[in-house]
Amino acid sequence: MRTDIFARLDREPEPPKIETPRMSRHRIALFGGTLAFYLAIVVAVLVSSWLVALDWKVMLFRPYQQWPGLHAFLDYYVVLGQRGPTAVMVASWLGWRSWRQHTLRPLLTLGTSLLLLNVTVGAVKLGLGRLGPHYATQIGSAELFAGGDIFPSGHTANAVVTWGILAYLATTPRARRYLSAVSAFVSLGVGLTTVYIGTHWLSDVLLGWAAGLLILLALPWFEPLITRTEVWILSVREQLRTRRRARRTVPAAPSAPEPVLLPQALSAGAVVEGAQEAASTASAPGAAHPPASSGRARAHQTHPVRGERTQPAGSRRPPHADRAPRSSAGPSRPVAGGPVAP
Repeated sequence: MRTDIFARLDREPEPPKIETPRMSRHRIALFGGTLAFYLAIVVAVLVSSWLVALDWKVMLFRPYQQWPGLHAFLDYYVVLGQRGPTAVMVASWLGWRSWRQHTLRPLLTLGTSLLLLNVTVGAVKLGLGRLGPHYATQIGSAELFAGGDIFPSGHTANAVVTWGILAYLATTPRARRYLSAVSAFVSLGVGLTTVYIGTHWLSDVLLGWAAGLLILLALPWFEPLITRTEVWILSVREQLRTRRRARRTVPAAPSAPEPVLLPQALSAGAVVEGAQEAASTASAPGAAHPPASSGRARAHQTHPVRGERTQPAGSRRPPHADRAPRSSAGPSRPVAGGPVAP
């Protein structure tokens, strides 16, 4: 029995149409403000402003030494920002949503957001090459273009996107508000946890929050692409199913005809005689042409065996010149020792 998403789409009726978010004026204003904040942080780090000095003060404060009792718990809590575990958890939930709502949009939206996250955050990480607090070489330096990959914070940006996508795909305003609060709490806690354990600067976390929020705000621009991708996937699936049905309904190839065994009494002379008779009939003027299969049918006619043939009358021995023919009414032979007939 099929239990995949496509089987659910085939068995049950279509649900009511789910309204997708649009790029409203309010969302565009938020996107513009977040983008300005993002660029301001990058510039502040590039020029080694007061933000870099704050990074060093927090790093030298060493929060993990001030509150060591939280370290064991926060080591597990920061996993909520790792890409692999969070992607599996959120994808499982959205897969069930896709099965219930008869659409692939939740999974495709998650895939689109993670792709945008990897491209944008990864490009800035590799381009700026900032080193982390544990690998810093000079106090007060921004540690840029040194081969690092921690600016912006990937854990923070991933927490904003993966948990925020649940609020983005919510179907009711109430669910959207609750899920927005939960995702904000989780992403805020993950970012501060990375600062606590000393794996990121404070400016890394600020830029990670802004990077993740930009992706969530820009998702409505990618909704047409998501819709076209869903239509294409379903059409390819339908073509594959049609081909599979066609293969199942194709009749089996006819088997080769079995050879006809001729009886042993059929001699080569009978076959030749039948062929000569058919040729003479066909060559006769005005004669109707027999069907092509008449000679073959005659060749396949059964002949009587030896025991079924009619015995000829009389003797089979050929006549002899010096011997008189034997008749049934001839004189009988004399009995030995008796008188000779006159």
